[in-house]
Amino acid sequence: MRGNIAADIGTEELAHMEIVAAIIHQLTRNLTPEEIKNSGFGPYYIDHTTGIWPQSAGGVPFNACEFQSKGDTITDLFEDLAAEQKARSTYENILRVVKDPDVCDVIRYLRAREIVHFQRFGETLARVQEKLNHKDFYAFNPSFDKKER
Repeated sequence: MRGNIAADIGTEELAHMEIVAAIIHQLTRNLTPEEIKNSGFGPYYIDHTTGIWPQSAGGVPFNACEFQSKGDTITDLFEDLAAEQKARSTYENILRVVKDPDVCDVIRYLRAREIVHFQRFGETLARVQEKLNHKDFYAFNPSFDKKER
């Protein structure tokens, strides 16, 4: 890989999480108890007040299992590509239901960054595949299976 694209994008993804957390904080910091109950935010509020606790829309807390890594460049790049597409899809789903222009502007920015990340990972995958055994139908890294000389 040229430079360290994974580290560069990973650093930016942490910034994305910080941006989303800031939006959530701004949207929830002044909720009244009645608004909390009526919005369906009650169970979250009981556990975390309005503190930021990263979790899926289904309530599954964020954990290290979200980071998939096999140690094989091809496998890991496909995982990275999939993660970027999943994030883009999530942002598009948010844009379908959220109408606050300030929130939507930020989400559109984050979605655009996911598209750029997908493109960079795709370019990196193409560079890696150029170096692989071209006689194989599927891409793999034969260097793992070479005998020591």
